[in-house]
Amino acid sequence: MNQQLLSRLAGALTSGQVRVIDLTNTLSPEFPVIVLPPEFGQCMTFRMEEVSRYNENGPAWYWNNISMNEHTGTHFDAPAHWVTGKDLPSNTVDAIPAQNFVAPVVVIDISTESAADADFVVTREFLENWEEKNGPIPLRHWIALRTDWYKRVGTPEYLNLQEDGAHSPGPDAGAVEFMVHERDCLGLAVETVGTDAGQAFHFNPPLPAHSILHGNNRFGLQCLTNLDKLPTFGAIIVACPLKIEGGSGSPLRVIALVDGEDA
Repeated sequence: MNQQLLSRLAGALTSGQVRVIDLTNTLSPEFPVIVLPPEFGQCMTFRMEEVSRYNENGPAWYWNNISMNEHTGTHFDAPAHWVTGKDLPSNTVDAIPAQNFVAPVVVIDISTESAADADFVVTREFLENWEEKNGPIPLRHWIALRTDWYKRVGTPEYLNLQEDGAHSPGPDAGAVEFMVHERDCLGLAVETVGTDAGQAFHFNPPLPAHSILHGNNRFGLQCLTNLDKLPTFGAIIVACPLKIEGGSGSPLRVIALVDGEDA
């Protein structure tokens, strides 16, 4: 039965019945990273240094040395990333069961609200109203918040830093509690630089997405692109972080498998 199932998937991939959508931003020195208040340590941007490129340092090969923070570019947050998840079992990227890296996703479109208000907050009430119109959020899915924020990449509006900090949409504590405890989400996926809203330092409790998600052994995906190319239901996300020993997160290539008619 399993061989037949995988054979059908292979056939659907080769025939185009299942399409692959890239959800990953290009990793480069220009891609911005989250900026914390100045009293805290800062995330390193991506750096690349040529070792050789068909020259005297290596006449037949091209390669680079790279360095970056674990949470640079499109990246994965493991539970160990946050203090609430520090004592959980299998809480680092090398220890998370690989089964969790392939999972279905439900896409919640908040792009209109985010365009009207960069500080738009997703609440439990908003999610319940969304379910009334679209159907229930299935269990054990990634929940992806489509903001179309990826279209701001390359402009100052992506981080959207102002005198009082960053301004970007995200969930409040009630919404995250609903996702985790009532919809048993695998994690939260966003196009912004963090799973929390830009002003979530001032929420009560502060930074609820990080605190609640990781304290309940759930994951985060940040800096995604192309969520507008996914259907509301029915896509599969493949998100495999680097297997860094004791890693709190990792840059990664995120793809989605979708019905060819939806792509």
